[in-house]
Amino acid sequence: MPATSPAIEDYLKTVYAHTEWQSDPITPKVLADRLGVAPSSVTEMVKKMAAAGLVSHVPYGAVQLTDAGLARALAVVRRHRLIETWLVQDMGYGWDEVHDEAEILEHAISDRLLEIIDARLGRPVRDPHGDAIPTTDGTLVTEPAVRLDATAVGDAGRVIRISDRDPAVLRQLDEAGIGPGSEVRVEAADAEAVDVAVAGSVRSIPRKAAAVIWITA
Repeated sequence: MPATSPAIEDYLKTVYAHTEWQSDPITPKVLADRLGVAPSSVTEMVKKMAAAGLVSHVPYGAVQLTDAGLARALAVVRRHRLIETWLVQDMGYGWDEVHDEAEILEHAISDRLLEIIDARLGRPVRDPHGDAIPTTDGTLVTEPAVRLDATAVGDAGRVIRISDRDPAVLRQLDEAGIGPGSEVRVEAADAEAVDVAVAGSVRSIPRKAAAVIWITA
């Protein structure tokens, strides 16, 4: 399998995404669940990536990116996030509609077209969900952040990013007027929801949604 195959790119991006906002490394089982493939398929692919110097892995242990694997993963992440930004800003897509489209297009467009898109958009540093867009040399500028469901009453901050994994949650937050850049303050919290003040109103955010919102620490 060629080192530039879409399958390898998907694996590398998934391994990277797992640890972008938390420190626990990804296991083969979690990798299989995230990609929707059989564990045996993950085992074979991880062996191929390890042989290519893209990941390090011991049997039954976590899968971790090497420096070469990280560089490749960030290149794919850059493509994905620039495409999402382009689809929202220029093509009229909603922020809840772009993830699956970008999953396809990130493997198809040329480096030349990606550069044109980047220039046309004004070299954006964040995508529609607030995720940082790596530069061409792999530099990624991030801010300290905490998940909204891990905050305490009285905590306040600016929404940095919202995971795009669940489009329904994005639509729910859109209706509540919450997105990257929103200033929020935690007014109450229980096992079911986190109540936040935003733009002069108090909104009740279900725990499931609060778990995919990161605010300034």
